Amino acid sequence: MELKCKGFLFDLDGTLIDSLPAVERAWSKFADKLGLNRDEVLDYIHGTPAILSIRHFMPDATEEEIASTFAWVTKIETEDLEGIEALPGAIALIDKLNALEIPWAIVTSGTKPLASARHQVAELPEPAHWVTAESVKHGKPNPEPYMLGAQKLGLLPEECVVFEDAAAGIHAGLDARCQVVVVHDSVNIPRRDEIHLTITNLEDIEIAKSGGYVTIYTMNEEA
Repeated sequence: MELKCKGFLFDLDGTLIDSLPAVERAWSKFADKLGLNRDEVLDYIHGTPAILSIRHFMPDATEEEIASTFAWVTKIETEDLEGIEALPGAIALIDKLNALEIPWAIVTSGTKPLASARHQVAELPEPAHWVTAESVKHGKPNPEPYMLGAQKLGLLPEECVVFEDAAAGIHAGLDARCQVVVVHDSVNIPRRDEIHLTITNLEDIEIAKSGGYVTIYTMNEEA
């Protein structure tokens, strides 16, 4: 299986870095504070902007309560960096993109302070372009983040490949008209017939550049 593109758009958490334990620690505290079922909260929040998750679980809260809870959750997440590390193949792939002068960006639902803290502790190369929660009016699963990511690269969405692991991000990438590669297969992947490729991790793919286009290919295709 081969894909052709001109630019790469990466989700951060669960795609480039493993932050799952820290994410679940923070949102379990949120669930406990509100007397909610932890599993219900954890099933919902992955890939979704924190403010949207808070609004979902606090539908009757005032804007002041929403803002206060958002600040509290963000503080917990930003300070709890234990165990966060780059996922297999992430640094090597980005290094190759940089060596071949292939444009790429990180498109995350996290805030810039949170994303920067996790990015730094995982020792990932710095992207030329970020799209964070502050960058957009409508976060994932809305396509706006990935449309903006393509724009920052100076490309059409159709010329970009999105790397995602969460349902909200998959919807966002597909609705932005990008090609979508899902990292880490699961039974909860939506719109499976529309996804262009599913891989175990970023070590599964190879890239080559020719004539202004990048070819992505893998010998370990799962979908």
